[in-house]
Amino acid sequence: MTRPGVETGGRGSGDDASRRGRWLVVGPPFLWLGLFFLLPFLIVARMSLSERATARPPYRPAFAWEDGPAGWWDKLGQLSLDNFVSLLDEPLYLDALFTSLRIAATATLILILIGYPIAYAMARAPGRLRPILVTLAILPFWTSFLIRVYAWIGILKPEGLLNAALAAIGVIDEPLQILDTEIAVQIGLVYSYLPFMVLPIYASLEKLDGTLLEAAQDLGCPPWKAFWLVTVPLSMPGVLAGAFLVFIPALGEFVVPDLLGGSETLMIGRTLWSEFFSNRDWPLASAVAIVLLVVILGPMLLWRAVPQRDAEAGR
Repeated sequence: MTRPGVETGGRGSGDDASRRGRWLVVGPPFLWLGLFFLLPFLIVARMSLSERATARPPYRPAFAWEDGPAGWWDKLGQLSLDNFVSLLDEPLYLDALFTSLRIAATATLILILIGYPIAYAMARAPGRLRPILVTLAILPFWTSFLIRVYAWIGILKPEGLLNAALAAIGVIDEPLQILDTEIAVQIGLVYSYLPFMVLPIYASLEKLDGTLLEAAQDLGCPPWKAFWLVTVPLSMPGVLAGAFLVFIPALGEFVVPDLLGGSETLMIGRTLWSEFFSNRDWPLASAVAIVLLVVILGPMLLWRAVPQRDAEAGR
């Protein structure tokens, strides 16, 4: 018969080993987030509460490291939200934010409409061809993002390849002004982020159980209705993942609007860059970055909280 003390000791050592194993698994991701997300966020938040100054760096810190915890506590009552108030008083920043939201949402919708058929065709292709199709989908990543955007300048400019091709087949008599417009920005975003939409949808469709479609057809469901009632709902996790992967970077995009959009297309990423490097107003630029982060993370947190709340209510 096993003695109680020995059994308890064995279980305790097993629990300790299991606890250490869990920390070894979850510890590195938390450490990574702390070093490369939380710490930079705190630095940017500190700058957003600071005052602009003619110095290097060009701001007067709200919290100086040499003040220590006691000095920080005294300065809590002196914090100013003037930089955030300036964002509300100046229409430029709100216009840039709303323009970015509209362009990013439009690009995401276009990418869903284009990417879903591509992913569906890849998932329905023979098994031996799927690796080749996936390789073709990620092939643009083998070239620098900046070079690919520059290539679109040569395609879309008035004397570029697109206008030359349209004029050669008699579609247009005069060159179209596509470059330096919002249409050019949409083209650049759709082209640049298409793989980020195709791959998550393909991953969902590739795992789809084909017997479900066969069962729907056996019950008299037409193919188009089986696709709409079975395939589309089961692939929604991939669609949502692709939408987030596209919408978030497109919202803060700088390179595509700067090279293809011209001065008329003002997005929040270009505004952020101008405040940091042209105006050298780091506190105001940090406030813009904080607002952009809240706009991005707020809906994501709400989207995750609703299913969790429904699950808890159903228990």
